[in-house]
Amino acid sequence: MNHLEQQLHYPFKETLPETGHTLEVAPGVLWIRMGLPFALNHINLWLIEDDYHTDQGTVHGWTAVDCGINSDATRDAWEILFGNNNDGLRGLPIVRVIATHCHPDHVGLADWLCSRWNAPLWMSAGEYAFARMMSAGLPGVDGPAMFPHFRKHGLDTADMQEKLQERKNYYTRLVPTMPNAYHRLQVGQEINIGQHAWRIITGFGHSPEHVSLYSAALNCLISGDMLLPRISTNVSVFAVEPQANPVQQYLTSLQDYASLPKDVLVLPSHGKPFHGAHTRIAQLQQHHQDRLTEVLAACTTPRSAYDIVPMMFTRPLDAHQLTFAIGEALAHCHCLWFEGKLKRIVGEDEVIRFVVADRT
Repeated sequence: MNHLEQQLHYPFKETLPETGHTLEVAPGVLWIRMGLPFALNHINLWLIEDDYHTDQGTVHGWTAVDCGINSDATRDAWEILFGNNNDGLRGLPIVRVIATHCHPDHVGLADWLCSRWNAPLWMSAGEYAFARMMSAGLPGVDGPAMFPHFRKHGLDTADMQEKLQERKNYYTRLVPTMPNAYHRLQVGQEINIGQHAWRIITGFGHSPEHVSLYSAALNCLISGDMLLPRISTNVSVFAVEPQANPVQQYLTSLQDYASLPKDVLVLPSHGKPFHGAHTRIAQLQQHHQDRLTEVLAACTTPRSAYDIVPMMFTRPLDAHQLTFAIGEALAHCHCLWFEGKLKRIVGEDEVIRFVVADRT
């Protein structure tokens, strides 16, 4: 455990739910852990006991928050839960599916789960729209769009471009379909799940309109990817929004989480449930400030986003990690550019580079 983690409190210590099993973390709230085939090797999903009102009457069961990727291993893990009457679904159906955001580990099996249980999908409009666009492979948000985008920002080595080829069908493979309809979630809205009201908090920078859920009665926050205990949330500039400013969006969004009680139990999508939300917010703010300081110092001479990557990420990166690394390096350049501290220049090679702006 690093020194930053030591500043947080993990109420369940090293206890983790096994595949096909659940762990209760608050009254009526169960923790599920699913595997991922990446360096980030797991995602946390949540079940909330619910009485869901339909046109045919009220159904007692579970609201599932997030779904896991589309894979045989994830479906098999869900099937074990479905059949586990002790510490699985306890013989109850899934009555609603909530997706915090559009990334594959969160919505990959949304269509499968919703169809399997005839359950509706609840998401924000921004996340649902992007998930539909990306699962359909529309131009601009499809895999091939990343190549000219990253070339423009300095990725010119043939071996790296070859590595990225495997990412071409990344999203459509992990999220092949999405439900054709959804219920909209939006900021400030309160929805009843079982015995408790949950307030919707939206966050930006990591994804288009990320949803977190907070229950005052349980003093519990399902934070999705907006507040993680061990790693910093990825904030990237991608081809579909080439002049985005996600670092600033993310830092601004963190203020909405800082208003929650200091002792709120945070249920993150990755890592372990923890106490210490205010401490973690301060850590993340400092993390990004440190990265911005490093980038500004590096850009005393013109640098592309790809030039910045090894300064921000000192470990070896696979193709999956490289796309997020370039996107995040560019995001920090953009934050300084929007603040007027850097300017953009385009070279004869058509690569965009950033350099400290004149202060005269």
